[in-house]
Amino acid sequence: MARRRYNPSAMDAAPAERWSRQRFAALLARPEDDIDLAEAALLIACEEYPELDPAGYLERLDTMGAVMATRLSAVSEAEAAAATLADFLFREEGFHGNTEAYYDPRNSFLNEVLDRRTGIPITLSAVYMEVARRAGLPVVGVGLPGHFVVKLVGADREVIVDPFHEGALLSEAQCQARLDRIFAGRVKMEPRMLEAVSPRQILERMLRNLKAIYVKEQDHPRSLAVLELLLVLGPGSLEDLRDRGLVYAAMDCYGLALRDLEAVAARGGPARRSPELLSAIEALRHKAARVN
Repeated sequence: MARRRYNPSAMDAAPAERWSRQRFAALLARPEDDIDLAEAALLIACEEYPELDPAGYLERLDTMGAVMATRLSAVSEAEAAAATLADFLFREEGFHGNTEAYYDPRNSFLNEVLDRRTGIPITLSAVYMEVARRAGLPVVGVGLPGHFVVKLVGADREVIVDPFHEGALLSEAQCQARLDRIFAGRVKMEPRMLEAVSPRQILERMLRNLKAIYVKEQDHPRSLAVLELLLVLGPGSLEDLRDRGLVYAAMDCYGLALRDLEAVAARGGPARRSPELLSAIEALRHKAARVN
């Protein structure tokens, strides 16, 4: 699929015309339990692949879910169900964690993960959750700091599963070991870290992963696209509004940058009116005046 090509001069009109953003907003307007995680994740991918057809990928998940429903019909214990799903996804279907190119943005797009059979913890967890849901298996996301996993809620017990490591079952001590490798012992496990997270929280984490990649690469158009979706998720986020303003400024869209940064200063109160923000606003006013 062709990667998106942005035209900065058309930025003002693009968001209103993009069907995928309208659909994304419509999904997020639903009650939490009615948000289709897979469809919403595919709509995020439409920012990069405007010709993407979410329906085809949803059908793939439906097919995998139907296979698993048959295999799980005689399974009752949580660990056995997790083992059956792991055999299917990671050995038969070949899904695996992308350890060689972890920060490749394709790892954050659900269509690419389904096509290439590789991804990062949160997108592989999304595949696991969506196949499990279609098979009637209760699986929820668990947002460990730095490493997303899932929790299978069985009739007999709950088990933590790591889709990035081929569906390995994790004890609480092993979750701590994951954190120790990432944070060098500075983060200690707390019960709240194993609580289920919502579809909105999962989508936000996906988008923040992409934002971090694009900001580091100074890819302003793609950073802007991600920020637009983050502001659909959280319209009140002053951090994302500020960052969108800064991206607009970097793209020489002074009027739009000024609009966002002035809104941050007005809505955030004195605590948000840092010298750096006020200086940026003043500089943008001068630049906008020169352009006009």
